[in-house]
Amino acid sequence: MPSLLIDRVSRAIEAGAEELLRHQRPDGAFVDDPPGSILGTAGAITALHRADPAGSSTLVGQGAAWLRAHQRADGGWGGVVGADSESVATAFATAALRITSATDSAEAVRAGRRALAAFGGVAAVTDLAVNHLCRQFLSLAGLPEAGRLRRLPLEIVRFDDLRRRRISFRTAPFVALALMQTRTLPAGPLRRASLRRAQPAALRLLEAIDEHEGHTGDFSEDPWPAALVCLGLSHADLAPHLVSSIVGFLRRSVRPDGSWDAVTNLDLTRSAFAATGLIAAGYGNDPRLARTRELFHRCQQQQPFTVLGVPAGGWSYCCARGWPVTLESAEIVAALTGFPDHGNDPALRRGVEWLLDRQDQRGSWSLWVRDTKLANDGPCPGITSQGIVALRDAGHGPDSAPVAAAARWLLTRQRPDGTFENLWYRDFTSGTAMVLDALAHAGHGAHPVSVRARDWLLRTQLDDGSWGSGNSPAGSVEETAWTVHALLASGSTAADEPIQRGVGWLLDTQQPDGAWPAARVCAYIRQHMHYPNGAITRGLALRALSAYRIRVRGNV
Repeated sequence: MPSLLIDRVSRAIEAGAEELLRHQRPDGAFVDDPPGSILGTAGAITALHRADPAGSSTLVGQGAAWLRAHQRADGGWGGVVGADSESVATAFATAALRITSATDSAEAVRAGRRALAAFGGVAAVTDLAVNHLCRQFLSLAGLPEAGRLRRLPLEIVRFDDLRRRRISFRTAPFVALALMQTRTLPAGPLRRASLRRAQPAALRLLEAIDEHEGHTGDFSEDPWPAALVCLGLSHADLAPHLVSSIVGFLRRSVRPDGSWDAVTNLDLTRSAFAATGLIAAGYGNDPRLARTRELFHRCQQQQPFTVLGVPAGGWSYCCARGWPVTLESAEIVAALTGFPDHGNDPALRRGVEWLLDRQDQRGSWSLWVRDTKLANDGPCPGITSQGIVALRDAGHGPDSAPVAAAARWLLTRQRPDGTFENLWYRDFTSGTAMVLDALAHAGHGAHPVSVRARDWLLRTQLDDGSWGSGNSPAGSVEETAWTVHALLASGSTAADEPIQRGVGWLLDTQQPDGAWPAARVCAYIRQHMHYPNGAITRGLALRALSAYRIRVRGNV
């Protein structure tokens, strides 16, 4: 019976909340201990080897040694430490070792090439942009696996609307690598003239990013794209001040073990999910969480991000000068609605206005650029679901125009098996649960689309009571929490067996210190590289258990 679990649930919520709050810094941000990134490390050492060979030789050597130490038994590499081998990370690590330490890494390179061939080579990488990056790195390493390189159309930088829709958040590395190709790939007279006309616009874009970020050289607080920009510009002998700035960022962001992170700063991502979880657990009035509210206020964007055509008023995943993004902005809007006196919060009002402005014409939300069709930017069922929940929490009714439009779009995006995609988390449980939750918020909990989604979730519960990706043999805290919360929102009762089993699994999985183990469910490169985020894990677990406790106390 639910009443037999409720005391244990309450103890778990309190232990989990206090453990999460121990990861809060004095400035209100929540921190985590992410694993080292193969891509970040491979990119950083390759860029430093090219741009600062003398000054960074020790760092390059340490990074190469780290890559060799984390090569898996099959010769490949995963995206982050602990992940299974896959083609993208293997291509980059193999090329980086060949470029930076060919003699010391000869055996590792041979094993990496064998592993890459076993994966089907670069042809197995279906994302065209990532496929090109793999080929570009392998080409720089002089490896035949690169095949034939296609020329990047640098001229697109002269047409902002087209560039935003087709390139979007990949603008910086795209521009830098296209500039590199002006030196490394031969071109005829007409093409050379066209490239000369495009080059000033391309450099202005990189300067605009650098200006928005406060001249830090971090290019989205991420060693991987920053390294690509550094590599491209140094090969092209352009913008030496930007190259020097990026070298400084890469040198500052190296980890003690000689590796680099996938993203060095996810303060706002972690803090947003931590805050929504803690608020659900009843900590909205806690003075410790008030510091996080102040962080959100300080980090709301005050200037538009002209490179992607994004107005001020949103939030980035890192800081006040980062790239404004819909996913984190929607989560922060939802968090701000849970604080005392939120009706008088100007940051919340401005955030809601920003979110409404970023809604696609079709009703969905994309990650950065509105109305783009770029595969990894949007539109995304998961982010659209976040938009619905944030607006409902902020006072929009289910019949309000933006909520209704978003729900109509979601109702058209179901896959034949009842699932939904989620571009920035592991498919398909996360997307299906988030959409089911959002449709319930929008008044469509009984819609046939919701019924099919709910049936798929119930059908894929694992024997131990957890949920995984839908086709994985092991469950995760994140996917189990998403599903429990969605089922409760869509009409399941606390006494239903799937809910009882899911809640029981979450309780059994909690660690002695109150934390929950994080799984690699967050997408860095969709279908190729995933990473864990412990604050998201803890926040989701607290939300699910708190929703269960509310249902039990309401005898529902």
